[in-house]
Amino acid sequence: MTDPHSPSPRSPAGVDPELIELVQPFDSHNQALLENVHPPEWVNPEPQDRYHLVVLGGGTAGLVSAAGAAGLGARVALIERRLMGGDCLNYGCVPSKAMISAARAWHEARTAAEKFGGPRVDGEGDFGAVMERMRQLRAGISRHDSASRFRDLGIDVFIGEGHFVSGDAIEVGGSRLRFRKAIIATGARPFIPPIPGFEHRFVLTNETVFTLTELPPRLGVIGGGPIGCELAQTFARLGSQVCLFEMAPHVLIREDGDAAAIVQQSMVRDGVDLQVGARVLKVEITEDEKVIHFERDGEPDRLGVDEVLLAIGRSPNVEDIGLEAAAVEFDRTGVKVDDRLRTTNKKIYAVGDVASKFKFTHAADALARIAIQNALFFGRAKASDLVIPWCTYTSPELAHVGLSQESAEKTGLEVDVLTIPLDQVDRAVLDGTDEGFLRLIIQQGKDRILGATLVADHAGELLGELTLAVKAGVGLNTIASTIHAYPTQAEVLKKAADTWRRGKLTPTVQKIFNGFFKLLS
Repeated sequence: MTDPHSPSPRSPAGVDPELIELVQPFDSHNQALLENVHPPEWVNPEPQDRYHLVVLGGGTAGLVSAAGAAGLGARVALIERRLMGGDCLNYGCVPSKAMISAARAWHEARTAAEKFGGPRVDGEGDFGAVMERMRQLRAGISRHDSASRFRDLGIDVFIGEGHFVSGDAIEVGGSRLRFRKAIIATGARPFIPPIPGFEHRFVLTNETVFTLTELPPRLGVIGGGPIGCELAQTFARLGSQVCLFEMAPHVLIREDGDAAAIVQQSMVRDGVDLQVGARVLKVEITEDEKVIHFERDGEPDRLGVDEVLLAIGRSPNVEDIGLEAAAVEFDRTGVKVDDRLRTTNKKIYAVGDVASKFKFTHAADALARIAIQNALFFGRAKASDLVIPWCTYTSPELAHVGLSQESAEKTGLEVDVLTIPLDQVDRAVLDGTDEGFLRLIIQQGKDRILGATLVADHAGELLGELTLAVKAGVGLNTIASTIHAYPTQAEVLKKAADTWRRGKLTPTVQKIFNGFFKLLS
């Protein structure tokens, strides 16, 4: 059984061992990563008398806030206690999508013979090579989020524990930083419920799963949300025997039920054993394995695995940053903000995972831009005006923007629902990826798109046009008159618009056309 938490014999002196645990194995790639995002020899600058903006947290929301403000000429300080780049770079989007790409390539190689008459592929792959490639790519990308790059942008970068000491000052490393405005962007961490065996040292989370160098023969995944589903399918495709536990009746419970069902079927085909409607009671640690005790339909059961991955939610990082001293209200859901992202201290704003229900990198980016406007330029931009899309990167992908049918009904809106199966799209058929659909929520009596759900292999890439349509009010008439290249999967949008147009051809209108053409005959 692998132990992802054992310390590396080569760890830099003076760096927090808890931090080093996140960048194992400490090879050349992770050394390069650390040099960029938490330089061991970094010396904090002398603070300026007063900053226009101090940003607490160096993840996506913090980096965008700091860079945006500095680019406009403000005096800016940025504080990060762990790894610059935050979740997205270090243990989120970047490493997970590198693994997903590898797993997809392995799967396509194995299925090429059956689907396309390709060569037959036998034998095991090299999981270690997959993870090394991930670490190499992550290290390269980390230059964009590096402490030195942000210093070169004119930002005073402080590495260390920062905490508010008053309503207009933060201390870090013995220095006091006074500010006119501040932005809290401390992010979130994996939620660890008080269940026996769920302690960090016994289970993997998204923060530690990417430290693996050997493929777990048996993996238990607890949680059927986006992270759980993506990684369960990925590890199954890479060769692990995977069992996923989810309390709800199906995975991705917050998504369209028909869409979630397609993803669930694909996961099962890839070898994931789904235990839905199952409640995990505890994880028992033995000498040889980890035993997941669970209950399903009132019946107790157990399953032995080599590793357990916990993926059941996120907890905002609100502890130990002095929010009480700054008179900033918060609770277990995060920092309280108004629609302009102001906290209860009007000098302080909060953005990203620490203050938003939309825990996506692109949402953090968008919220940071609003905070800069409102904090530095007396702006009145509102978070509620944002149209935030999202995508779960399973195979097929599940993407969504705007209202769902259920949310539209709850708000009392009268809508039409239009569904186009992918097997009506030539490119999807030719690629052998015709399992899925596009579902549009349309304002009744109009051509305005209020929401969309798309299940397709490249759903995330197709979501941009739909997001623009929802945001800018681009109607189906405009989409129908827009030329889409043939054959592409984006044709599903054109087919939806054409189908909607044909639906407007009522019997009365048809009679009028028939009469018109009779006159011409």
